[in-house]
Amino acid sequence: MKKKANERKIRRKVIYQGKILDLYVDQIKISDGSRSIREVISHAPAVAMVPLLSGERVVLIQQYRYAIGRMLWEIPAGLVDANETPRQAAIRELREETGFRARRLRLMVNMYSSPGYCQEKIYIYLAQDLSKVADLQLDADEFLSVLIVPFRKALRMITTGEIVDGKTILGLLLAAESIKK
Repeated sequence: MKKKANERKIRRKVIYQGKILDLYVDQIKISDGSRSIREVISHAPAVAMVPLLSGERVVLIQQYRYAIGRMLWEIPAGLVDANETPRQAAIRELREETGFRARRLRLMVNMYSSPGYCQEKIYIYLAQDLSKVADLQLDADEFLSVLIVPFRKALRMITTGEIVDGKTILGLLLAAESIKK
């Protein structure tokens, strides 16, 4: 018989409130009556796009990720601003980080990045029929390089360990399924 789990927050302690995330320590009561602690990160929703160019090429970005101390290859991504839908954020972020606009933008999936401790939800889109419309419009603290690679090479970059970012791996694999159809 499957055990039904239920956890109810009793008390919340705010540890940190920042620009894109807040950190809490919650005291909870479990359905069996016992108590425990949960550390929770509340994070703004985000979007990520797999930008496909003609000739089965994909636009990737490379940027330094301080938390892991290295450069990463990723699909373009960013936060959903207040009063903005995920779709609007995807259109904006694609233009800002790559200079491209997509005539076709389709939501492939939405996912939680690390639901064991974080509420971050990422909406991953397939962006097609791209046209170059602008130069990069990066935030003041944002430094990245744009790379256009054959889609098959991007998939190989996953298996060789050159691409290790979760949202990028998922986005590319889902896009590969779309291309097959």
